[in-house]
Amino acid sequence: MSGPTKNEKTALIAAAAVVGMVGMSFAAVPLYRAFCQVTGFDGTTQRSDKPADRVIERKITIRFDATVSDGLPWRFKPEQVDQTLHIGETGLAYYRAENLTGKPITGRASFNVQPAKAGIYFKKIECFCFTEQTLQPDESVDMPVTYFVDPALAEDSALDDVQTITLAYTFFRWDDEETDAAGAARGAQ
Repeated sequence: MSGPTKNEKTALIAAAAVVGMVGMSFAAVPLYRAFCQVTGFDGTTQRSDKPADRVIERKITIRFDATVSDGLPWRFKPEQVDQTLHIGETGLAYYRAENLTGKPITGRASFNVQPAKAGIYFKKIECFCFTEQTLQPDESVDMPVTYFVDPALAEDSALDDVQTITLAYTFFRWDDEETDAAGAARGAQ
């Protein structure tokens, strides 16, 4: 019995390439997210499990911004416009979210900082953005973010001009009618 023909080999290679490309497309988003979190690329902030080990004299102003994507009937805004603190000092800010509907809705916040080159130095200890947030009908909640700017920022000459960092969040709907309908169908069984 002979092996595969030239056409069969070509078809197998093409099929393997298609499967590989589909697999890579599913891996692209988590890989890009991991890359951004490690490098601070595109203003992606970092996570820290503890406060900075030192506070330096240089001060920096943190501005707060909030938006809601289309399709999420929430009101979302920062409770303060800005905070000025020493680099390395731990800050605590609050954002307020309100569900404007008569049904529970789950959202998830994406975030970044501007200028983007400061992203690698902006560290969050605790944040509502680490998990999904479900607001009950007409519920309002204050959501905290605990953060600091890494003192290493002062050692990076490319950031000598940075006096203000803007922390921006956008809330997106995390559930949808299809998810709600599927959940209701499972619950009815």
